[in-house]
Amino acid sequence: MSSPPPVHQLRIYEIPKENKQVFLDRFRDHALRIMKKYGFTIVSIWESEFKDKTEFVYLLEWKDEATMKTAWEGFLADQEWKEIKARTASQYGNFVNEIEDRTLKLTGFSPKKKLLK
Repeated sequence: MSSPPPVHQLRIYEIPKENKQVFLDRFRDHALRIMKKYGFTIVSIWESEFKDKTEFVYLLEWKDEATMKTAWEGFLADQEWKEIKARTASQYGNFVNEIEDRTLKLTGFSPKKKLLK
């Protein structure tokens, strides 16, 4: 009996152009490290320009939706992350205009590509 397929999560952040580099630095230097503590598996990260918007996009892979929910709760409640967000927001202003969050479930006919190790 095989285990159920993983759940993927697509996150799309619209970020102000003037804070793009600061946002990228904060994500690279802090968010990635803190997310790792909570079991985040990031498949890939992209930058995008879409309809005059600057976007930061990443794809996560989870064992299941319950694991995803628990990890996000831990990350968002993390005291270090809260302090970093507050400090950078007071220093640079708005970092994110909008966030799209999509949970993706594989179809039965999706190519069988296992990303989790």
